[in-house]
Amino acid sequence: MKRLILVTLLAIAAVGCDKAPDGRFQGYAEGDLVFVGPDEAGRVTRLDVDEGDRVKPDQKLFSVDTELQQADVNSALANVAQAEAQLANLEAAAQRPQEIAVLEAAERRAAAALDLSRIELDRQKDLLAKRVSSQAALDTAQHTFDQNQAALDEARRRIEVARLAGREQEIAAARQAVDVARASLAAAQTRLARRDRTAPVEGSIETVYFRPGELVPAGRPVVSILPPRQIKARFFVPEPDLPKFRMGMAVDVTCDGCAAPIPAKVSFIASSAEYTPPVIYSLDERAKLVFMLEARPDDPLALRPGQPITVGIAPGGAP
Repeated sequence: MKRLILVTLLAIAAVGCDKAPDGRFQGYAEGDLVFVGPDEAGRVTRLDVDEGDRVKPDQKLFSVDTELQQADVNSALANVAQAEAQLANLEAAAQRPQEIAVLEAAERRAAAALDLSRIELDRQKDLLAKRVSSQAALDTAQHTFDQNQAALDEARRRIEVARLAGREQEIAAARQAVDVARASLAAAQTRLARRDRTAPVEGSIETVYFRPGELVPAGRPVVSILPPRQIKARFFVPEPDLPKFRMGMAVDVTCDGCAAPIPAKVSFIASSAEYTPPVIYSLDERAKLVFMLEARPDDPLALRPGQPITVGIAPGGAP
């Protein structure tokens, strides 16, 4: 990167010092780099590429230590399991099967007592009709029967309650808790997966900023990639010549060692001038105003970032 900046500065200096032939404008090749780094700070554990390597999309570039992110995934997994268990508990019966079995036994006991009291009540009614027993004995038998009937009803209600699930509001809240836990797990897994970075685009590795064992701060790139289509010609046009250019206009780019002019099209025209005099723009001073333009070459690989170039309007260059 330092070499690229130095060459670029030298090219800009050449623009200000040397005058190009009429109709030709000086500049340099520029590349828009793609910087790839981890989302969070970490130590580089593996580097799969080096400067100058060609990479394809999704090709492995480097890895950063994963201890903290793996711990977050493990914690999120435990939270999901806990939330799912709580939901299952609310959706299931309020009591365990063994407890319900005890209540069912109490129900059978109450039913047997009710049957016995019914027999005794019928016997007392028959005895009273024959004037063998008293009204008090019948009242006692009726009272015992009513008690046993109530005991059986209570036993059955207890079983129904034991088999009920949690309230609808509690179940809904538990389901939301499961969704939250699962979302947290997905986020933790994504953070873990991003510790292994792959190439987002095709291109060449321009610079490796960190090597295995070095600590990468958050937001800092480990490598930079130069996609071929991100190479452009940047040149400077004096203010009097600016009206000659329009967006999409065809231009020719030449450079030292280029076998033939490289066709390109104007893709950017600056709205403000550079290297402007500080006070008043006289007619003589206006000629010193230059505007930066950019052109996309048809063959980007024919240029290298920082390379000095000369640009001229191609024959029939109007769009």
